[in-house]
Amino acid sequence: MGLLVLGIVVLLGVHLLRIVVPGLRATLIARLGKPTFIVLYGLVSLAGLCLVVVGFGQARAVTGLLYAPPVFLKHVALLLMLPAFICLAAGFLPAGRIAVKTRHPQVLAIKIWALAHLLANGETASVLLFGAFLAWGVIARISLKRRARAGEDVLPVFRSPRFDVMAIALGLLAYVLFVLKLHEVLIGVSPIALS
Repeated sequence: MGLLVLGIVVLLGVHLLRIVVPGLRATLIARLGKPTFIVLYGLVSLAGLCLVVVGFGQARAVTGLLYAPPVFLKHVALLLMLPAFICLAAGFLPAGRIAVKTRHPQVLAIKIWALAHLLANGETASVLLFGAFLAWGVIARISLKRRARAGEDVLPVFRSPRFDVMAIALGLLAYVLFVLKLHEVLIGVSPIALS
């Protein structure tokens, strides 16, 4: 469980730096240069992700059950993941109406993903992992709202409705692939078998 906690602290910690220590990012970019900062930020994030993946696999094998979700919540989780995939896709594309309405589609996607997985999983490692990501998503959303109110350019600017069509198509494709096969291949558990 220690490896999972370390991974969560590293991965989410690096993504909370701008919120917790607002001037640190600008200082590091000024000292290191933007390309070096981006590479280091990416490497630390990747290290944290690797620790989370390995730590979660280890912790899942030894931690107990905090709660046993009823079967219907697993169905709810499957339904919630569809808008999560669409929001995630919208966040990687130029802004359509989905991105503009949700304001921060990638953060929303992570919050929906975390909530869905908290509904469907009651073991300690899952609650720790998904609870941490949900908390991060709430903190990130609040921070982004404050930055927007302060005049920072953090909100997406509408480009075209065709990006909504693309987000829905890509999100739906990713959802189907994950539900039918990728979740089982990558995570070791079929979401369909659980429902």
